[in-house]
Amino acid sequence: MKDYRTIVAGTDGSGLAPEVVARAAWLAVRDDAELVIVCAFSDLPRRTEARNMATLGGDPRIGQVLGRELAGPALDSAVATARAEGAAVAAALLVDGEPASALIATATERSAGLIVLGAIRDRSLVDRLLGTVASEVTKRADCDVLVVRPAGGSGALTD
Repeated sequence: MKDYRTIVAGTDGSGLAPEVVARAAWLAVRDDAELVIVCAFSDLPRRTEARNMATLGGDPRIGQVLGRELAGPALDSAVATARAEGAAVAAALLVDGEPASALIATATERSAGLIVLGAIRDRSLVDRLLGTVASEVTKRADCDVLVVRPAGGSGALTD
């Protein structure tokens, strides 16, 4: 069994995000690894960003937080979760861009041995045609990938 020296965890502030970060933090503590948390976002005009803050709080279908105003608190929450699990957070990064690319680029730059991210089972037509962040990361990453599913085995998040 190999030990990880650097673990990259993705967060989007969704209901599954604390579970993902807690799992990554647990592994980081166990392996005495550096933990790097990444929150990918789409920089939006202020008017659009304000509208999104008032409605969805981000778009969990694509794993990308819509606007820097939502990404900051999502990242802060992830850091707090990791620290509560006893992990030392080496870096907390806001990345303007597509989530799969942000996670893979960060893992490559930091020579990470593991990427941890969440995935729900969404069987929408868009996901079947375009794929999900988790499927893109597992296809393209040069390191191990751990996909965390919602607790209870339901495979879907409920609000």
